[in-house]
Amino acid sequence: MSKNQPIDRIVFGDNQFFGINHMSQDKAQERAERFAKLDNIMAVYDHAIEAGIEGIMLNSNDRAKGICDRFRADPAKYGHLKWYPSIPYPHKYAAMVNDKGMVGAAQEMLFAKGAKSALGKMVSGGMAVATLDAVKLMKMLVDQEMEIYHDLDIRVVFLQNIIVDLMLGYDVAEPFVAYCQHIRKKYGAYPGLITQNLPFLRRKLIEWGIEDVVICASINKIGYLMSPGVDEYEAVLAENDGAKYPVMAMSTLASGAVPPVEAYEYINRLNVQSVVFGASSPGNIKQTVSLIEGAPK
Repeated sequence: MSKNQPIDRIVFGDNQFFGINHMSQDKAQERAERFAKLDNIMAVYDHAIEAGIEGIMLNSNDRAKGICDRFRADPAKYGHLKWYPSIPYPHKYAAMVNDKGMVGAAQEMLFAKGAKSALGKMVSGGMAVATLDAVKLMKMLVDQEMEIYHDLDIRVVFLQNIIVDLMLGYDVAEPFVAYCQHIRKKYGAYPGLITQNLPFLRRKLIEWGIEDVVICASINKIGYLMSPGVDEYEAVLAENDGAKYPVMAMSTLASGAVPPVEAYEYINRLNVQSVVFGASSPGNIKQTVSLIEGAPK
């Protein structure tokens, strides 16, 4: 990905569509019921686009293909959008592993697309499963997830924090190097890493010599989902080179614990290159865009 193509300042997320609310189960259930219909999801996306948003982050969940199909079906309306896929969808893999075991889950993901596509993967992928070639298997699983987003303008491919933070615990560079190289080579995009420990991840990337990686992390004034804490995040952000390690802030409202005006006054004082947020009403979308754009960056 060329450095002449920076990430979007504002990216529209999707948690609001899938019953995710860390503070209120009732709100989560209400949203899940409302957005069971794809037309209701697309109406919210249209409001976001009308508000000037051009970047979309979408998790590779069970609804993602239908959403992407809708966007692909109308290139005149949606073709200008940039995409920020977030992979993998962890609940899917957890269910498969529980049901089939690790190797069985890999076989299911790689070979369950029909005889024709499975045959090609049997040759290149069968040995990876049999020998537990972790890097090759990782690339194949990434490609499987990314099939959802074909023919869309991919700007960053994010690896979910459940994977990133687990791999960080092993303190081994190779999986990160392999992932980043694969995303750049195969998709012409920035590799992205989501984490709940931005200071530690950034320190390891510098130590391993891995650059041009977008780091996405919870950033808010109360330290919600931020390890080790607010002070450490602020110190790292103050010295961070946003060209080598662009930072995207998520959970900026701390799941509703911080009022929007207060939240974005705080965010816009920091050395943060991008903000991803989710909202479901036109008023909240417009307000958030205005708050992010209206304060000094």
